[in-house]
Amino acid sequence: MRRLLVTGGAGFIGANFVHYWLAHHPGEPIVVLDALTYAGNAASLDPARARPELTFVRGDIRTPGLAERLLREHAITTIVHFAAESHVDRSIHGPDAFIETNVLGTHELLKAARRVWLDDAPGGDEVRFHHVSTDEVYGSLGPEDTPFREDTPYAPNSPYAASKAGSDHLVRAYHHTYGLPVTTSNCSNNYGPFQFPEKLIPLMLVNALDGKPLPVYGDGLNVRDWLYVEDHCRAVEQVLLQGRVGDTYNIGGCNERANIDIVRQVCALLDDAVGTCASLQAQFPRCPAARGALTASLVTFVDDRPGHDRRYAIDAGKAQRELGFEPAETFATGLHKTVTWYLEHESWWRGVMDGSYRDWLERQYSVVL
Repeated sequence: MRRLLVTGGAGFIGANFVHYWLAHHPGEPIVVLDALTYAGNAASLDPARARPELTFVRGDIRTPGLAERLLREHAITTIVHFAAESHVDRSIHGPDAFIETNVLGTHELLKAARRVWLDDAPGGDEVRFHHVSTDEVYGSLGPEDTPFREDTPYAPNSPYAASKAGSDHLVRAYHHTYGLPVTTSNCSNNYGPFQFPEKLIPLMLVNALDGKPLPVYGDGLNVRDWLYVEDHCRAVEQVLLQGRVGDTYNIGGCNERANIDIVRQVCALLDDAVGTCASLQAQFPRCPAARGALTASLVTFVDDRPGHDRRYAIDAGKAQRELGFEPAETFATGLHKTVTWYLEHESWWRGVMDGSYRDWLERQYSVVL
């Protein structure tokens, strides 16, 4: 039986993974380790609180000895490492936390896995350290460049991307030097339930519902590949079950979209949902759609951020060939599910957006949100 340690399991992707795994692998114990920083929210795990398989530990992956103790006490066989500082804007203004968590924190986990799984009681193929990374480690693409492959040279352009590249290299090194059984996945932009409203889609949603500006960097034509979060969870599952030890898998949604097009689609969905529902109009009276106006009227172009990568795109052919992975959601179906979730879970997103966070956003985008 697998026994999972999921780091960052109260964060966006981590919480979705915990729910997915419990639904598809009932009876397999999961220990969630999360420091509950601003982007980690214990409420995201509430739907699973009653499950006897779930144990929550509040703690920091950087704490010496903590991961080793959890591995021993819970006889962990699989680490799924989501914990990371992940917001590019924050990394530009304060890179130290990204180096400390993404590089040093990952190293603490690797050291613990090596001691427990290799030095003390070799686990062989029965143990696995899976590292979740990002497509941003590859740098930026031009309009006609081919998508990122697993053998694309690393060229990170932000402190966030550089810190994730560093953690990727450490994971690879622990496999090649010590024989630690590892896999790595580099994913494209995720979206879906439980995403903290600093990322593009949830920020646009919650601002629009409150009638606040929708800040779009530069000309809005930066392109990303978008992956619905449950599809990402399925892909990680397939890597754990079928992935070759030591290998890397790029996980993408096959959905390249410009940021401004994403914002307009979000606005159109809100126009349809709020504009045709009296109860939503009463719930969100400041949304333009509640009074018959277009939500897109809130779009506000702001100065571009430093070093803003122009385009990311994933070649997910290896995951398709070796794991049989293909996204189940189109962008249209995934975005509709996402908008519906945020409309139905106002208490969740209001609960995570305190005053200090709102002040930070206003400083970041130079508009009154």
